[in-house]
Amino acid sequence: MAATMPPGTPSAAPARMARPGLESVRVRGWLAAHKWLLLRRIVQLSILALFLAGPWFGVWLVKGNLTSSLTLGVLPLTDPYALLQSLAAGHWPYKTALIGAAIVLAFYLLAGGRVFCGWVCPVNLVTDAAAWSRRRLGLKTGKTPAEATRRWLLGATLVASALSGGIAWEWVNPVSFFHRSLFFGWGLGWLALAAVFAYDLTASRGWCGHLCPMGAFYSLLGKTALVRVTAPARSRCNDCMDCFAVCPEPQVIRPALKGSGSPVILASDCTTCGRCVDVCAQDVFRLSHRFDQRSMS
Repeated sequence: MAATMPPGTPSAAPARMARPGLESVRVRGWLAAHKWLLLRRIVQLSILALFLAGPWFGVWLVKGNLTSSLTLGVLPLTDPYALLQSLAAGHWPYKTALIGAAIVLAFYLLAGGRVFCGWVCPVNLVTDAAAWSRRRLGLKTGKTPAEATRRWLLGATLVASALSGGIAWEWVNPVSFFHRSLFFGWGLGWLALAAVFAYDLTASRGWCGHLCPMGAFYSLLGKTALVRVTAPARSRCNDCMDCFAVCPEPQVIRPALKGSGSPVILASDCTTCGRCVDVCAQDVFRLSHRFDQRSMS
């Protein structure tokens, strides 16, 4: 009887590349190997449900959308990126908008700006689905723009806002399109999301990692974040590459995992999604804080 090849052998590599995390499921069980993914989906869908409860069921817990909202009639929340564009356009916002932007800004400065991308933004559901489909279908990725492209686009939206006198990104923002389509029925939002899915199906991290100026803006808020992913057990790493396969910003992993310095992922592009924690059968990663410098032998 032929011996079963261990997961790290070359013959197991195609299956691992198509389905990273299989070993974690085998070792820890399905629920533990999807804990942070499931929690993110609950948070994302719960936020959508709060916005939809009003127009769909007449229960107005939250009014507005992710750009500007009012919760329970007392708590204003404003996207600071939209506020920045409004200021560039020459419009001084209302006091409630300034308060709302300050609240959101304070939260993401503490939690990490890209937490918005991994835990709040509904387009993340689309890009994650595209990445999963690409791995399962074994599709090769095409050429993607330089990662700096999204920062150039961030600057371009501010210039466009100044020249047009409006919030330029809202003209093409797939998040806003998606919300409007959910509120009012079929519309351009679904086509925009389909375009993002199709692009990410053949371009690895194409939208979030290279084009989205919202992601570029929120990454600027991640440098002071307290919540961090850390690799305290990096000595256990067996180079399976599962964490790199599922990470939406894989370049942030290597300094903490393979470097000799801090085991904390300090890069501001980290979305703190927890997928590296889920898929690692060796329990290398943890969700912790920026001051957690523990390293296990």
